[in-house]
Amino acid sequence: MEAIITIVGFLGAGKTTVLKYLLERYSNEGWRPFVILNDYENATMDAQQLTNKIGLNSIKPLSGSCICCSGIVELRNTVNRIPERKDGITFIEANGTSDACSLMEFLGVGLHKRFLPPIQISVVDVKNWQQRGEYNELEANQIQVSSLLVLTHLENVHPNRKAQVIHELKKLNPVAKVLNMDRLDVLLLPELVPSKNIAQKFDHQKAHWASCSVDLPDLVNTACIDAICAALPKSILRVKGCTKIQGDINFTYFERIPSGEVHIRPFNGTPITGAKLLSIGPGSTPALLKNAIKGALLHCSLNN
Repeated sequence: MEAIITIVGFLGAGKTTVLKYLLERYSNEGWRPFVILNDYENATMDAQQLTNKIGLNSIKPLSGSCICCSGIVELRNTVNRIPERKDGITFIEANGTSDACSLMEFLGVGLHKRFLPPIQISVVDVKNWQQRGEYNELEANQIQVSSLLVLTHLENVHPNRKAQVIHELKKLNPVAKVLNMDRLDVLLLPELVPSKNIAQKFDHQKAHWASCSVDLPDLVNTACIDAICAALPKSILRVKGCTKIQGDINFTYFERIPSGEVHIRPFNGTPITGAKLLSIGPGSTPALLKNAIKGALLHCSLNN
């Protein structure tokens, strides 16, 4: 029977990093992974970044739907259509605001008998855990029915902070295994069983956020990326995009995580949907993104 592993966690916690690690390890061990990626906007962009781990025909992006409610039927049908193969394993990376408890409640209903009951992994950003203000409740919801909690962003974190976070996690989910990402062993996952922890009630509408995307022109330099990200308000908790820097034949990918940090790296290939700027968070509108781009382009032109 084929295992299904869902990976959840707040925006910027490191879900994709964990997913890439697992894909590489499982592939090296002879497994044949299949990945379903869910995001509010343009999940295809994220899917292309995994093609150096597995083939694009083994990745299915799901954009614009909430897989823990309105998109659950599409998700379930996608899982059931996955080709049967020897040593198969399926990973589902949920978007960063998913209602993880509802996802596990609904996903296992109606799956083909060749699949094992889904297991959930929650990725926990130790540095920023429960420092999300009004979103603390959502972040706490995302670990309550997970079987494994993977700790990330431990750089420069004091041992007392780590111990405090683990204590709080254990109060919310006393049955889950807790470990650092560098101790994540692929042999551990088949031993996990679905969590029997009882989750606290959560208003599902708090998991529904505004999102949007617009076309992004070529930029003069990477300073324009920083300018775009700086122009967007803190209420926009996630910013990501793909564009070309003038003089570079390859595309560049960037993201601003909830802490405000901006990460820039090469994009793997050519974006199928073209260069885009995407945002997730209250107040996300095309006009807001277009104004940020316009202002950044002006700023960069005046400083060159």
